[in-house]
Amino acid sequence: MNRPASEKSALDKVFAPGPLVLAGMIVVAALTRLLPHPPNFSPVEAMALFGGAYFASRRWAFIVPLVGMFVSDIALAAINGGLYSTWFGSAGIWVVYLCVALITALGLNLRGRVNGSRVLGYSLVGSVLFFVVTNFASWAFQVTPTYPMTAGGLGAAFVAGIPFFQWTVLGTLFYAALLFGGFALLRSRVPALRMQTV
Repeated sequence: MNRPASEKSALDKVFAPGPLVLAGMIVVAALTRLLPHPPNFSPVEAMALFGGAYFASRRWAFIVPLVGMFVSDIALAAINGGLYSTWFGSAGIWVVYLCVALITALGLNLRGRVNGSRVLGYSLVGSVLFFVVTNFASWAFQVTPTYPMTAGGLGAAFVAGIPFFQWTVLGTLFYAALLFGGFALLRSRVPALRMQTV
């Protein structure tokens, strides 16, 4: 049975080599969260920026990094069980997924304008955004009272997050270099990828 031309065109765009390569790179990056690493040294911010920068479809730019995160979270819960499994019932998971979406939206500004200095700048902005949002949430949605619900308590929550912030920045820069640099190399060698991505 033949598909209608419009349906065929939409499916061909989704399953074209460019989007498949992007999705594969993001999912592989997400799964590196299963490897031993320093706290907060992760691909999360980099893969969100990368998806926003390169998927021609804005919908897929948001969906693929979120799915990559979800797959790696499921794998981490299956491997670690216990406390990690309770992550799915907490407000924290929604805050992190919100950050992924916000950083993807930030990455949309890189479309057609990717270069080393912009990727560096956006990686730093994404890291700061993640730090601010997640540390605010750790204070606002505490499961066990750790910080008083005062300006001082909020300040203490941010101070407690500072040792992890360096790893957030280093992880984002490392994975941004791998994703953006690796894809630039692929695009230079495979001309079809240039026409199927932003």
